[in-house]
Amino acid sequence: MFEVSFVHSCVGILGVSADFFAIPFDGGKRTMDHGSQQQQQTQQMPGPFQGFAGPQGPCPGQHPTLVRLDELQREVAMLGQQVCSFSGLQSDREYKRLERELTQLLLEVDQVETEGRMELQQARKRAAGEVEGLLRYLEGNATHPSRLAIEELSREAQSLLLAGVVAPFRQGQAQNASETGEELVEAVQDVAMRLAQVKTGGSVPLRKARYRALTRVCAVQEVLEGRVRMHTLALPLSDETHEAVQRINQVMVQVSGARCQLVALLMGLSGRDSCAHLARVLTELLVELDALDVSSNTAVRNYRKQVVEEINGLLKHIDLEGEGDDTFRYDLAQNDSIREIEAIRGRVSVLRGEVLRQGVAGQGAELQSLLTHLDEVDTGRNPCIREARRRAVLEIQAVITYLDLREALGRREPGPDEPPPHAAVWRVLASLSDLQAQVLGFDGKRADKSYMVLEELLTKQLLALDAVDPQGDQGTKTARKQAVKYAQNILSYLDMKTDEWEY
Repeated sequence: MFEVSFVHSCVGILGVSADFFAIPFDGGKRTMDHGSQQQQQTQQMPGPFQGFAGPQGPCPGQHPTLVRLDELQREVAMLGQQVCSFSGLQSDREYKRLERELTQLLLEVDQVETEGRMELQQARKRAAGEVEGLLRYLEGNATHPSRLAIEELSREAQSLLLAGVVAPFRQGQAQNASETGEELVEAVQDVAMRLAQVKTGGSVPLRKARYRALTRVCAVQEVLEGRVRMHTLALPLSDETHEAVQRINQVMVQVSGARCQLVALLMGLSGRDSCAHLARVLTELLVELDALDVSSNTAVRNYRKQVVEEINGLLKHIDLEGEGDDTFRYDLAQNDSIREIEAIRGRVSVLRGEVLRQGVAGQGAELQSLLTHLDEVDTGRNPCIREARRRAVLEIQAVITYLDLREALGRREPGPDEPPPHAAVWRVLASLSDLQAQVLGFDGKRADKSYMVLEELLTKQLLALDAVDPQGDQGTKTARKQAVKYAQNILSYLDMKTDEWEY
């Protein structure tokens, strides 16, 4: 779904980019997974100047102008894939390189002599249009509001971690810096959740940028949470416990420093260190711990095991440098957990349709089982997958509450002595049930007139509930409170269905 939308957007931006690339761009997946196949296809398919050049390049005796344009077209094709996968900002070195090389190509295309011939002028115009389209696409992604939002959130995380972890470590307070509290962990988690909410519109560069930022923030969050957990243990042990304990304690101090270095590396706050160097240091510590003889003491052996697990927990985050650029993981539509969630949502859609068409309540048991299934989905600590699961849960709960209210309305038998305010609340609930059926079946956008009508009608029901005077009756107070919450939940569900969130 994302690949199709991205190809369409590329075509709209680049004009003739589908011809220019010879094959539709697929977000880099073909390049990464089927490189040899792509090369073979590219060799077999003609370039954009099909009237002048066949599959094997310019024909013998071809006009020199067309030969030169064909050479430039090949250079543009090479840069095109780099442009469409670039996910950085205008200040990045790679952006400046791409911009410089594209501008140079545009100048070279403009200098090609056409001798006043119409067919040569058209060929040059097509080539220039391709380069200009790539320049616009490059700038558009680097300055897109979502890209800037990702950068702003990344800088917010950097500021938090610089003050809470990195700066104290550089001032020689490594151990204190490692003793991070839950307040910093929660602040980093909040940044991760807001990153997960950034909309990318299916753009591959924007999805890469969001994935890259999100993986680093989540990794840092896990590192900090690991430090909090370690401080709940009765560690380190006394040096008198065993002769190896002193060295293990020294390793623990080094691991605390390594944790701060890793946070700095992941968040781009380290100008000197490298992930490769830190990996070598941690690996050497593992080798040293493995050489210690602690077989005679169970407590020391467990202590060493915990330190080893701590080091391994840091090592698993060091390979993030190329993640999101060199892999296809940024496309969460390919994630197994997302596919599982989508399969459940597909079944919920079928059950929802049955409920709205037939009005039967026999789907309740299956809906409850789907909730249980969702609870078992592994989110891998990924905020995007967590959010996808949360939204799927809300979809199921919306159908269940609709069925429950319809059943309650069907069983209702008001007595002659029922207080009028209580009856008024039930009348509003009946109206809310009808409105919820429309919300469940709504499949439009916020700009649609039907959305605005639904929102207005739901708001009127809230006002009607606010006008109900319980007259001191506790049962009416409780019923009105529940009805208000029910109406608010319907509004929230309508808002969720139209917020255009994507993985």
